[in-house]
Amino acid sequence: QVQLVESGGGLVQPGGSLRLSCAASGSIFSINGMYWYRQAPGKQRELVAVIASGGTTRYADSVKGRFTISRDNAKKAVYLQMNSLKPEDTAVYYCNADIGRVGVPGIYNYWGQGTQVTVSS
Repeated sequence: QVQLVESGGGLVQPGGSLRLSCAASGSIFSINGMYWYRQAPGKQRELVAVIASGGTTRYADSVKGRFTISRDNAKKAVYLQMNSLKPEDTAVYYCNADIGRVGVPGIYNYWGQGTQVTVSS
């Protein structure tokens, strides 16, 4: 089995910062793309940031210049540094990854359980 576990969410004032972490565990052979999504109340889940296995990154226009995605392949972890937070960044943030499992052919997509980020004064 594979699990993704997020941490680091919480309540922060506008203009503040938070760092989200997500660690993968289980019988993992390889991790390809790693992603952060978010879902605000009443809205569809949206892609926030992507980081490929080689380190190439891509961001949603709404977070460019404020958020930074990074990964530590040795720790099987992905991070999201969020700066200059705005109330509209309030959402549940989900970690997502494309993972190959030991002894199992193919690449499969996994989700974390989500962590709440609330930006409010």
